[in-house]
Amino acid sequence: MNDRARSQRIYQRSLAVILENQQPGGAYLACPTMPDYQFSWFRDGAYIAYALALDAQAGDVFHEGSMAAQIESAREFHDWCARVINDRAEAVERSIERAARGEPPVLADTLNARYRANGHAGPDDWPEFQLDGVGTWLWSLAEYADRAHTPPLPLAWERAITLAARYLAAMWQVPCYDCWEERGGDIHISTLGAIYAGLAASSRLVPSLNWDDTTAAIRRFVLAQGLTPGGELAKSVGLDMVDANLIGVAVPHRLLEPDDPVMRRTVARIERELHAPGSGIHRHLEDVYYGGGAWVLLALWLAWYYLEVGERQRADDLIAWAESRADADGNLPEQVPDPMLASAWHYDDWVRRRGPIAQPLVWSHAQYIIARRMGGGAQPVG
Repeated sequence: MNDRARSQRIYQRSLAVILENQQPGGAYLACPTMPDYQFSWFRDGAYIAYALALDAQAGDVFHEGSMAAQIESAREFHDWCARVINDRAEAVERSIERAARGEPPVLADTLNARYRANGHAGPDDWPEFQLDGVGTWLWSLAEYADRAHTPPLPLAWERAITLAARYLAAMWQVPCYDCWEERGGDIHISTLGAIYAGLAASSRLVPSLNWDDTTAAIRRFVLAQGLTPGGELAKSVGLDMVDANLIGVAVPHRLLEPDDPVMRRTVARIERELHAPGSGIHRHLEDVYYGGGAWVLLALWLAWYYLEVGERQRADDLIAWAESRADADGNLPEQVPDPMLASAWHYDDWVRRRGPIAQPLVWSHAQYIIARRMGGGAQPVG
């Protein structure tokens, strides 16, 4: 199989993985094969819905009798998110009130990072308090509205947008877990990027909302307290460390532009410390999850960044490596255990506790679609 045929096969498989794993109520399960990932995250689903909305601009996919499967699927996910948020309105209001009084949050009143397909909360033994997913959902919803030409918005969406934005505006300085479900006592720069984008998106979606003062304050905070001594974005406030998730501060969240000098320095350090030669991208230097492997998801995210700054060859190399990690059916994993930052013991321990690495990871397939569409390399899918 030549490279073009392999790319097209993985692209078609990526669309199928997304559409086949959407649940009847609209939720996307993060991975159909790993028990801990058989939930729907705001964050993962937001990128998945964005990939479909982006792909829909290039042509429709026939799936289960529909010739507009991408747009319908994304709409159903956004419906699901709005329902989950609106169903928890009273608790969210309590969180907003506590934040206004300077009180710490009560976890039962915060929005979870993940929910069951029916919208119910999952088990209690998970680091659920994450703010980035809600911000990324608002960003994704605005992108969907632009591409699907949906105004006026359903009233339920407007209600959820307004509530979610007020929640983020009240809570943005509250420590929470990052997008890897780690370091719950820190303020994470990638999370602030997602909140920034979500608030800006909410103002586009509901013109009566104006968060200019808040987004300006977030940006000032990041530039004053969110940098390393070397002038890169820091993984979290006070840490002289980068994380590959910092790519999101620029792409897609635009707290900084991709070619901003701070962003350039950040990506250069990610390359130095986290890009395994000839392989994928590690999350951060302290990673022990499945041995701290090289992530396909992050390689594709970095490729997206490079496409936006016009460095096509770097992007193509990362995409080609990601394609090389697909299995015989075209399924992309979350990460691979070669190379690993940690010991083989850590990898074996995670496999014993959780099973094999997630494959297919639906978010990886979404990032593949995004990278291919941004690069202009995808062909219409029949």
